[in-house]
Amino acid sequence: MEENFRMIAKCFFGFEEILEKELRTLGAQDVVKGVRMVSFKGDKGFMYKANLSLRTALKILKPIYSFRANNEQALYKGIAGINWSKLLNANQTFVIDTTVHSTYFNHSEFVSQKCKDAIVDQFRERTGQRPSIDKQYPDLRINVHIDKDQVSVALDTSGNSLHQRGYRTATNIAPINEVLAAGILLLSGWDGQSHFLDPMCGSGTFLAEAAMIACNIPANINRKEFAFEKWKDWDNDLFDTIIDSLMKKTREFHYTIKGFDKAPSAVSKAKDNIRNANLEDYITIREDNFFDTEKEVEGKLHIVFNPPYDERLDIHMERFYQNIGDTLKKNYPGTNAWFITANLEALKFVGLKPSRKIKLYNGSLEARLVKYEMYEGSKRTKFQV
Repeated sequence: MEENFRMIAKCFFGFEEILEKELRTLGAQDVVKGVRMVSFKGDKGFMYKANLSLRTALKILKPIYSFRANNEQALYKGIAGINWSKLLNANQTFVIDTTVHSTYFNHSEFVSQKCKDAIVDQFRERTGQRPSIDKQYPDLRINVHIDKDQVSVALDTSGNSLHQRGYRTATNIAPINEVLAAGILLLSGWDGQSHFLDPMCGSGTFLAEAAMIACNIPANINRKEFAFEKWKDWDNDLFDTIIDSLMKKTREFHYTIKGFDKAPSAVSKAKDNIRNANLEDYITIREDNFFDTEKEVEGKLHIVFNPPYDERLDIHMERFYQNIGDTLKKNYPGTNAWFITANLEALKFVGLKPSRKIKLYNGSLEARLVKYEMYEGSKRTKFQV
């Protein structure tokens, strides 16, 4: 039987709780929430499953060794103490990603170089050959994290960030990262039990992620590869078994998912991406200006969108956000509307009071995810007995 080992799932600020929930639902053991990360235990099959399924993880690391070092000799010695031939052959390639929060080591480049020397020297001494560095497509991606004098060495099980789902080839101006989109949807309480609309859909990321959540489709099912596929212990049959069992858990969706964008180029790119994700059965996209539309469905409607802000596009900010508030108020009764913005000033112009405000980051920009509840009729009549 496969042994359980500890792993670390990295995430964006503000997503720790939903990532913890995702891991527990998936069956992870010993789940512990941290800052921008959640640690957990599972076996090799679970490592495959987590990479395929987690919507809010950016990367999954497998820690292999930790030691203390407050100078370069101790760092070299610690890295040399790992038996690298168990993980890598002399004719293969590797790369080291380093993060440093320490007064003992100033530069992550220097740390990467020192670690590389320790690995290469070990192979050269034992075999006369040495593995080489490949920053683009390495056979092994090693993660070194130094906090004060504590050095943690981990293998990157994912490779490229897990937001690279594999369906988005066409991006238009200022797209939203897939992991950020999925996290926002989960924070908004989207569960596929109502109609959905993204009225400013851009390249269609919210639409694709909303459909995958609604149908319980694994987030990274369209991804071309994961780092663990190049490992010595790669088990193709186990991976296929995990995919089969995940695909058996997909579910029917009985509502609509719609996207509008007023730019024809965005609409055509969004349609391409939805086709790439094999989700065209669930999603319709059309060219339209949100401010000229009204609610098209009976019953509850869940709206999530990413309006442009001044970092992105040249628009009249005050009027634009006022139009958002007016359109929601007049044309979208019985709707929960969520949007993310990094323009905190502009929220004043919406003219509605948000019922929730959640602090997030969109890239390096501090942002707010806000919720507006549009009642059927007026709020007053709703609460009259």
